Amino acid sequence: MPRMISRLAGAGMAAAALLFTTCCAAGVAQTQAASTVAPTLADEGRTQALLDYLRSQNTTGFLVIEDGRTLIDQAWSPPVGDRMFSAFLYGHTADGVLLEDVASQQKSFIAVLAAIAVDKGLLDVDQPVSRYLGAGWSKATPEQEGRIKVLHLLNMTSGLDEGFAYTHPAGDQFFYNTPVYAVTKRVLTAASGQSLDAMTRAWLTEPLGMKDTDWRQRPAALASVGNDTALVTTPRDIARLGLMVLSGGLAQDETRVVSQAQLAAMFERSQANPAYGRLWWLNGADYAVRGVDRRTEGPLITAAPMDLVGAYGLFERRLYIVPSRHLVVVRTGAAAIDKDFDQQLWLRLMKVLGDRPSSAPEP
Repeated sequence: MPRMISRLAGAGMAAAALLFTTCCAAGVAQTQAASTVAPTLADEGRTQALLDYLRSQNTTGFLVIEDGRTLIDQAWSPPVGDRMFSAFLYGHTADGVLLEDVASQQKSFIAVLAAIAVDKGLLDVDQPVSRYLGAGWSKATPEQEGRIKVLHLLNMTSGLDEGFAYTHPAGDQFFYNTPVYAVTKRVLTAASGQSLDAMTRAWLTEPLGMKDTDWRQRPAALASVGNDTALVTTPRDIARLGLMVLSGGLAQDETRVVSQAQLAAMFERSQANPAYGRLWWLNGADYAVRGVDRRTEGPLITAAPMDLVGAYGLFERRLYIVPSRHLVVVRTGAAAIDKDFDQQLWLRLMKVLGDRPSSAPEP
């Protein structure tokens, strides 16, 4: 049985209100050291079944923190011979943890940086993108381009295709568009007057103690998709971001990183896609739009709590945050085999955690 260890959420993490669309309390307790299965886990057999499933799905890292206590912290070797996955690897930390490019999971980190920029008075998401980048950043006409706000970049409703050509009025249609998303990084650097590296360190990774997270240049084959910088990190650092969100924008030492108002705005459901906020996926909607004309009825993950919010990346890189359970879950690794991996994971995870009524409203 793998050891269940508590290493992440230390002393001083305060309980605070997490604001989505409405306020919901999300206290985070101090982590207690442990070397056995935490008593809140339902039973050892179910936990082992969960871990066996994760390993069979090419998982390299899995971390579960509930009520500030690390219940599971497990790592596996990467799959052998997966050339695509190897392009997303950047070595190891000093203690041997894989450093991975977490793909589109970076979008949610950028959303937090944008929220902080708003707090600092450097960014207004209701202003046109051209206010920060100047005219001609897209292939739309000047009039069409002038109607594309920063907010439209954040909720994937720019009305542009992946080649930056105009297809729809801004705000009308959800289209998951990574090249246009990447413009948000340019907006942030222009608005702040800082490089992406410097901004991320000063505003996010240093306050949160994310010592193994930074931006790297991607290999040419990956950069060609229109997003040439990779966010390279570890499961524990990803969890630190989740804990900050769960604690209402506070770092571990109770320093405010982002306002509760901007957290609330980050998780507001888009009119064009109620399963998406500002570069975060949101469970509990009546339907989800995954791409052009790809609407699915019901919530993203029926087996998961409805108030779950998620940072999603290629190869099923996941950060799940569940306020009603004071829960943060991280998964890293190569592509899962099961097409319904999120559902299968949560079916098993909820058996491990045990049933408990939700104590917070959905976002």
